[in-house]
Amino acid sequence: MRLLRAGDRVAQPWKNGGGVTREVAAWPESAGFDTFDWRVSIAEVAAAGPFSHFGGIDRTLAVLQGRMRLTFPERVLELDSASAPLAFPGEAPCEGEPLGGAVTDLNLMVRRGKARGRMERMSGSVAVSGTTLVVAQAATVLRTGSETQSLGPLDAVLINGGITFSLDTMAFVLRMD
Repeated sequence: MRLLRAGDRVAQPWKNGGGVTREVAAWPESAGFDTFDWRVSIAEVAAAGPFSHFGGIDRTLAVLQGRMRLTFPERVLELDSASAPLAFPGEAPCEGEPLGGAVTDLNLMVRRGKARGRMERMSGSVAVSGTTLVVAQAATVLRTGSETQSLGPLDAVLINGGITFSLDTMAFVLRMD
């Protein structure tokens, strides 16, 4: 298990230049936008605008704080911090609009043919295998049989291999294979 503190992340401009994101983890490590197999990031959305185009990428987005309207050609959705994560193709045209103030969101991107991923909001006992990233929405404690990690808001733990852990409060569990 590797602890990834929120305070250690560096702000990077969005691919389309319209905002900033902070990478939580990526594979391979230090991969760029064109070379990652999977990437997890947290973005701050302060103004309405188009999402970056990511051809060949499957995206999953969850709102951590705030409320946001997503407009696709075929549908309009409103997401907030209680909404289920939303999966969509990275090449799908999408406009995002914060509603009532800035939004913080969690993004999982996986390159088709290289990786698959899924994101769930979970608490209690969780059994995982493979590569798993746990991202705390609020402060929580992650416990395994031999270790305890206190996580602050937006802290993460990267897990490689099979393990069962418990979470005191809801957190996002992202599984990549």
